[in-house]
Amino acid sequence: MKIAIAQLNYHIGHFEHNLQKMLEATQTAKQQGADIVVFGELAVTGYPPRDFLEFNDFINQCERVIARLAQAAQGIAIAVGAPCRNPEVEGKDLFNSAFFLADGKIQHVTHKTLLPTYDIFDEYRYFEPAFAWQVLEYQGKRIALSICEDIWNVGNENPLYRISPLDEMHKQGFDLILNLSASPFAHTHAQDRINAVRANVQRYNAPMFYVNHVGSQTEVVFDGGSLVMSPNGEYTELPYFEEMVQTFDVDAVQNQLHTQAQPKEKIKLIHDALILGIKDYFRKLGLKKAILGLSGGIDSAIVAVLAQRALGSQNVRCILLPSQYSSDHSINDARRLAETINVQYDLIYIEDIYKEYEAALKPFFAGTKPDITEENLQARIRGMLLMAISNKFGHILLNTSNKSEAAVGYGTLYGDMAGGLAVIGDVYKTEIYELARYINKDGEVIPNNTIKKAPSAELRFDQKDSDSLPDYDVLDKILYQYIELRQGPKELVAMGFDELLVRRVLRLVNINEFKRAQFAPILRVSSKAFGMGRRMPIVGKYLG
Repeated sequence: MKIAIAQLNYHIGHFEHNLQKMLEATQTAKQQGADIVVFGELAVTGYPPRDFLEFNDFINQCERVIARLAQAAQGIAIAVGAPCRNPEVEGKDLFNSAFFLADGKIQHVTHKTLLPTYDIFDEYRYFEPAFAWQVLEYQGKRIALSICEDIWNVGNENPLYRISPLDEMHKQGFDLILNLSASPFAHTHAQDRINAVRANVQRYNAPMFYVNHVGSQTEVVFDGGSLVMSPNGEYTELPYFEEMVQTFDVDAVQNQLHTQAQPKEKIKLIHDALILGIKDYFRKLGLKKAILGLSGGIDSAIVAVLAQRALGSQNVRCILLPSQYSSDHSINDARRLAETINVQYDLIYIEDIYKEYEAALKPFFAGTKPDITEENLQARIRGMLLMAISNKFGHILLNTSNKSEAAVGYGTLYGDMAGGLAVIGDVYKTEIYELARYINKDGEVIPNNTIKKAPSAELRFDQKDSDSLPDYDVLDKILYQYIELRQGPKELVAMGFDELLVRRVLRLVNINEFKRAQFAPILRVSSKAFGMGRRMPIVGKYLG
């Protein structure tokens, strides 16, 4: 028997697009001599479909796609993920299911058991967990058909997971495991995936064919990295961020693969994920051109390069918006970068506009001293000009705020926090510097002066970020422990961080939740990004 892994980029709710992709992949698998072609979890809808699942017509269209795929399952079987109606009166209306199609009809359906309700996942909102498990037989092989999380808790003694679908099917006996997955990218996740698959193949002494999505769905990026693993733990890992159909001989996999792993360099993975995230955000929304404010600082430089690599030079426009506080070298660095990556750039001086606002507000600000209000006014003038050009020409504004800034509220609502997509909002400032060095690895793209100079918003004379924030090397370590690892102040102080600094940083994170609630969608590249995967109350006071 031969099994084809179809690692594809789906579009949520675009049924005809997804169907055509799967039909083409089925033909490719046939040409490769495959007996079964396997697609990902909820491949018919794209993942995550969210509240689309509550529309009856949406489910009707899913059923029509399954029917058309069943017609195509002639001379080859198809395993594919889609929602399935629950015929019972009690429970949720739907299951998250894997369909096995052969000889022109549905031969078998498996429902997902362990429905994730953490981070970006909210499956129990829509789906009923499985209550029965059955091995299927095809061409003399007994196959355990499973879905994503159902392999992640092997051997887990937690009572919430005391039912293991594969344990139940193993009692019936099986020769191999097919797992249909939708496992999002995080730069730490690939090895976890390998470890989870290895735990299963060794527990059940059976090979596994694990199929993942590739592509981006708004903020959620899927990296592919589908796996075929032998019972002894040796494996072949498909490329990251690429669509692919590859066929494997089951007997060869059973007897022993020689491990072929993909490189897992953190910054390269983040770089590639962000490019794919930009590319798919524009392509799937039918957008073409991006605009951004290019300041001469490192954050906007990184976003400009990523956008140019994702969309092409002809589809990126940069606007330089210097004020009386902008240094000549920042303007020159911004020009130099735009010319290096060959994107259109325009220059608008905002000093006169700022003075008009200042004059208009003077009667109302009488008796007060200049403070952050005047700084924010400059950021909002820039945001207004960028959005005006965006509106006039239909360009989408890319936000250039990084995760460190977003965490502590070091940004201006309706100013530098404006935009349709936050490209680097899940990348800490220290990682931004690593990204810049990676981009420059084959020659200077981002001006070295941009990388070397002290970071500054340039909203007053001789301003530096360090005037308002702790050093980023320290700040990012505290933020990582608090946001990704959920360590509270007691744990952070025990690690050696200054208690007053810890309290200050955590307070900044918590009191700026209202800003992040109004922020653009953030491309997710870590295990805990701001946005849909981190749900904090805006008025919360808890610090731990």
